[in-house]
Amino acid sequence: MAVRSRLPWPWRAVAAVGLLAVVAGMWWWGFDFGQIFGGFNRKEVEARTAALEAENAKLRDENAKLRARSIELDSELAIATGARDSLSKQARELLEENSQTKEELAFLQKLIADSSKQPGLAIQRLVVERERDDLWRYSLLLVRGGNPKDDFVGRVALSVTLQPPAGARPTTLALPDEQPESAAQLKLDFKYYQRVEGPIRVPAGSVVRAVTARVYDAGEATPRATRNLVLP
Repeated sequence: MAVRSRLPWPWRAVAAVGLLAVVAGMWWWGFDFGQIFGGFNRKEVEARTAALEAENAKLRDENAKLRARSIELDSELAIATGARDSLSKQARELLEENSQTKEELAFLQKLIADSSKQPGLAIQRLVVERERDDLWRYSLLLVRGGNPKDDFVGRVALSVTLQPPAGARPTTLALPDEQPESAAQLKLDFKYYQRVEGPIRVPAGSVVRAVTARVYDAGEATPRATRNLVLP
């Protein structure tokens, strides 16, 4: 006859849970160490992933700052380029004005030196330059020699020879007759010298080949002075 002791069912349940916990722990421990021994460490991978994400966020932040700085530098460069171009244009204009002033001064000095000679009217300078495709500008300098007693009142008339595009035949443009708005610039009223400047409107693409300037006394049909200019 054998005697057996039996545990109550609550204790058997606790023992079963404990056994399951031991088995699960051993499985997890074995899985973790198996990853380590097998060359794969989940915690290390997670730590490296977190480090890479932090580095990526840092690089994105630096990239945003560099883009903002690049935009700022582009704006500063545009401003600097605009200022440089404006200063260059002003310098060219000042050089041209200085050259004209020196030329006029030389004429005035010549007028003073010739004060004892017979008075006379002359076109000392005639310049025509292209400003854009459909616009040219002329510049004249008129002087009176000797020692004039009164003012000269009159006008300038320009005859402009144009070469149209596409090999068409040359045409002639008369100012101020064909461009009445230029009449005010071509009026003369001076004693010793006067500079005359203004625009010449031409058909787009046309080229000025020659200009003839004539100076008339008010109400007269015969010119007092004439000068021709041929452009290349």
